[in-house]
Amino acid sequence: MIITLFEILFWACLLLVIYTYVGYGVILYVMLKIKHALGHREPNPILPLDEQLLPEVTLMICAYNEAEVVEEKMRNIRALNYPKNKLCVMWVTDGSNDRSNELLSAYPEVRLVFSPERRGKASAMQHGLQENQAEYVVFTDANTMLNADAIREIVRQFMKDNVSCVSGEKRVAARHSGQAAAEGEGAYWKYESTLKRWDSELYSAMGAAGELFAVRMSHYRPAPANALLDDFMISMLMVKDGHRIAYTKDAYATEYGSANMHEESKRKRRIAAGGLQSIWWLRSLMNPFAYPIVAFQFVSHRVLRWSITPLALLALVPLNALLVVFDGALVYAVFALLQTIFYLSALLGAILNSLGKENKWLNIPTYFLFMNMNVFIGLPYLLTHQSSGKWEKARRG
Repeated sequence: MIITLFEILFWACLLLVIYTYVGYGVILYVMLKIKHALGHREPNPILPLDEQLLPEVTLMICAYNEAEVVEEKMRNIRALNYPKNKLCVMWVTDGSNDRSNELLSAYPEVRLVFSPERRGKASAMQHGLQENQAEYVVFTDANTMLNADAIREIVRQFMKDNVSCVSGEKRVAARHSGQAAAEGEGAYWKYESTLKRWDSELYSAMGAAGELFAVRMSHYRPAPANALLDDFMISMLMVKDGHRIAYTKDAYATEYGSANMHEESKRKRRIAAGGLQSIWWLRSLMNPFAYPIVAFQFVSHRVLRWSITPLALLALVPLNALLVVFDGALVYAVFALLQTIFYLSALLGAILNSLGKENKWLNIPTYFLFMNMNVFIGLPYLLTHQSSGKWEKARRG
């Protein structure tokens, strides 16, 4: 009887892990193939030929002590292929006490918004939006560089039916080969970007990343001031109101990955904590009667990753060991061998990384395990940061 219970738990955990990281993507792919076969494919709108008919857009950069990237970011902004008289460049530097404001004063096109108090990114965004006059606002980080046509592609997405938020693609670069944090994060984001694109084609992307996303202000609702994932909350509140998040790979933001795994852990534990916080705030989206498609997407793509699946992944180890000892079936011995190979690969990747060695294939299991381990750190992080939206920045490579 006890062995039967262990078997049920083992297979339930295994199927949950497979569904979360592989199965959901397969199901999405099949659903889209069927949808396209039935002729339901959303056309890409055509932008006005007359540039004066393009809407005014505010490009907002909320930055805290980012003096070292101001010059590079402004070069990138000046290279954007969007009419200069239609683009308001706004920097919000609340709490910054480095040379950011001094450096930005050299750029006449910059609208600088500043308050000496640092209250977190969500509050900084609200401060900037009080000064905004455009219907469309594009948010991006100071240390991410946009492709030249990013603003045009985002505007194009807003021309689609019921789209109130647009998520661009995040691309992660490594300064040098063998940088585990950057290479592991880069591989993860390639897979994540594919899922976001498929989510968007099915109905709506499940959240936007702060590196590059945009909102329609007439449908905008602010995130709580203590939100740890302000970008995710802002975008998902629009979904909760019945609107869609469009995803486009043709507008992308490139940034260097974290300098090392220690720095990356600062990001991951905040994201894990913010994920748990967001799940609670957005729990009504899990109601399939009120949100039939969104509930399926939200639970499959977000809720499981940020809550139950890491627990299932951890539980597989002792459950597998017990079944090998007390059941003895060959299938459990095979799974035990596969788990051993996986965890040894992740450990070897971590050791090589600490020694400055290169192995990009081992970086993938290392980052995957590292990412799930940080979910457990997320809960104590949330308990100590739930009253404030401020967080410690991760140093980039």
